[in-house]
Amino acid sequence: MPDSANRRSSSIEDYIRAIYGLVERGEEVTNTSLATRLEVSPSSASGMVTKLSQLGLVTHVPYRGIELTGEGRQLARGVLRRHRLIETYLVKELGYTWDEVHAEADSLEHAVSDRLVERIAAKLGNPVRDPHGDPIPAEDGSIEEEPTRILDELQPGAVGEIVRVWDTDPELLRYLTEHAIGLGERIEVVERQPFGGPIVVKVGSPPDAATHALGKEIAQALSVALR
Repeated sequence: MPDSANRRSSSIEDYIRAIYGLVERGEEVTNTSLATRLEVSPSSASGMVTKLSQLGLVTHVPYRGIELTGEGRQLARGVLRRHRLIETYLVKELGYTWDEVHAEADSLEHAVSDRLVERIAAKLGNPVRDPHGDPIPAEDGSIEEEPTRILDELQPGAVGEIVRVWDTDPELLRYLTEHAIGLGERIEVVERQPFGGPIVVKVGSPPDAATHALGKEIAQALSVALR
């Protein structure tokens, strides 16, 4: 990964990370989806995408939208490594809760040196997941993937473990905490109510599992490793 002295600007890193995040979710990467994710105007997003293309970090693929090049993907994973290690450090060493760390890490990820990032990684024992279950890229850019499914895709009878929360909205994370819906919990799909209704699940180990009716926003935010 590039050292601190050769880093791209923070705005370039933000766009590259946003593109990588959309790809992770399996969402189409367009100027519009980027503008929405970064809360900028479509014209601003279009201008930056043109710049990223000139820098060799993205490419436009007909009918498939914007894709990262190999260099762009490596850059994105370097930014994600810093961001997710900072989140993990804030939770494990400084007592932050998982709903407090995303904005802090956004501010810090562009400021910390690579030396400090690697000290943080060593201090934490080189973790492979952050507090939200997001994979932390290794120093060489490799990433440990785990087959998962979004809860909203599962049918009644499916059983698994909650391994990742995609949404960083603090209110959503606090809701999950208040209802003991967290990483590592067993989850079973009981019922999918019709006409866009909630998905009914049991969370926790029987016989103490609690029943919840989860709306689409939460059901799309939870990744489950099927067991």
